Formats: sequence, structure tokens, C-alpha cells
Amino acid sequence: MKITRKIGRSQILMGKLLGTGDTPVRLYGVRNSPLTDVYHYLVNAPWSVVLLLVAGAFVAANALFALAYLATGGIVNARPGSFSNAFFFSIQTLSTIGYGTMWPQSDAANALVALEALTGGLGLALMTGLVFAKFSRPTARIRFSSVAVVGEHRGRRSLMFRMANERDDRIVQPQLYAVLLRAEPEAQGGYFIRVHDLPLVRDRHAFLALTWLAIHAIDEDSPLQDCTPDSLSRGQIAIIVSLTGIDEGLSQTVYAHHSYSAGDIRWDAHFADVIQSGDGGWLIDYSQFDEVRQRAER
Repeated sequence: MKITRKIGRSQILMGKLLGTGDTPVRLYGVRNSPLTDVYHYLVNAPWSVVLLLVAGAFVAANALFALAYLATGGIVNARPGSFSNAFFFSIQTLSTIGYGTMWPQSDAANALVALEALTGGLGLALMTGLVFAKFSRPTARIRFSSVAVVGEHRGRRSLMFRMANERDDRIVQPQLYAVLLRAEPEAQGGYFIRVHDLPLVRDRHAFLALTWLAIHAIDEDSPLQDCTPDSLSRGQIAIIVSLTGIDEGLSQTVYAHHSYSAGDIRWDAHFADVIQSGDGGWLIDYSQFDEVRQRAER
């Protein structure tokens, strides 16, 4: 029995779906900016972005305190009106390095030092938590094929894609799930983005060490039964696949996902073989991982 779930009326058109797994919709009217959820943004942002933001915040905070020190005065051995002296004095205070030739003398300067010391302590605590969260966050290095294929597999027409673990350790009890997103017209006008389950011949393994060829049989119960390249393009389809498992080395659950658009599907084709045996083990040739072969004409 075909399983279909209704997402809801959408005025959103599904744009070009990237092979990197980007979300296949563009959202309008949603307030979504880094400032609305700073911690979540920083945990998910690349290290280069985080380090750049932290460095910018560090410079900006010290510049503000330097201006405050220039306004209050009271710093022994600081040149009058010298922003650089006030700036480096602020760095010493914020990072708790300890004072050298300059130190606070007036009550106003000492009050400002106390405020900056508190700011530095809070900043250090926040950075410690952020760095720990980013380092301890489990990640999977699952490689999905850049394309999916529709072709014959053991006498049945099937949709196929494959994945492999690029780490030396294994992913234990991996489970795979695939769905088809398709824009379908409504009788009263407009579109629904419907989600169709794509049952797989095998959706779980004992562990993932070699490659895994995922197969969806295109039979009378498949939502792809009567599909053609043109019909999939018109329907602005997206095939979303997700994998969960336990990383053997980390003993933590890891996740991976990927997306395929109509343009990422190769018809009447099959994947090139990438597994070879030799030297008492198995060899995976990743240089051929995304290679497909067209079905030979008879």
C-alpha cells in the first residue's frame, strides 16, 4: 500500500536541489538570523567562522574598554590620550595576564577594571563551553554517491544510490530511510508538497565497513512506478535520504543525510564496481565511487 503524508499548503516553490544535501525549499516570512540563536549558530558554524567572530568580538570589546579608560583616566604610566596604551591595558585586564608598567590607580579605573575582569571571566566560560561542544560533537564521514541511478537490478527495475564510511572504524547498526518529496497540484488550485516513503530492499545492516548499495524496487506500490525524467523534473522532486548509526570508536550516535534532485538521477544505468579483493582483504576504489555505466544496447 502506498504511504503518502500531506505536509500542508505551500506557496513555496522548490528550487534547484544541490547534491550537497541542502534544503530544497526557500523560506519567506521566517525570522532566521544568527542573532536569534547565537549558541546554535556557533556550534554548527565552521571553525574558521567561529574563530573569526571570536577574534572580532575580542578586538571590539577591548576597543570599547579602551575608550572607557581614556574617558575615566587613572591608569599609571599610560600616555595621556594614547589609545594604544589604553587598548593594551584592556587586553591585560580582560585576559588576566597581569600588569607590567601600567596599573589602575583611581576609583573609576578600578571599577572599570572590575567590570572588565567580570566580562573576561564570563567570556572565557562561554568560550570553554563552546569549544568543548564543538570538539565533542559526533560527526559521521559518510560519503554518498553524487548521483542516483534507475536501472535493472536482479531482474527488477530499481532506484539505487550508494554510500560508504570514509573512516577506518565501523558504524554499528546503521539504519537508512528514504523519502520522495513531490509538488502535486490540488483540484482547487495551488500545490501540496507531499512526502512519499521509498521502501528499501534493505534498510539496515549489522555494521557499515564497505560500501552499501541502497535499492528501492520500482513496482506497482512505488511512487516512482510511472515516472519519467520529464515527469520528475515537472514535479520538482527531491529524494531525501538519512542514515543513523553508532560510531564504533566514539560509542555515540552519528547522523548523515543527502539529497537528490531530478537532475541527479541517471536513467538506464548502473554503478561501476568499486570493491576489489586482494592481499587477504578488501579494497574500495573511491576514484570510481561516483562513476555510472549506461546499459549496453542489445
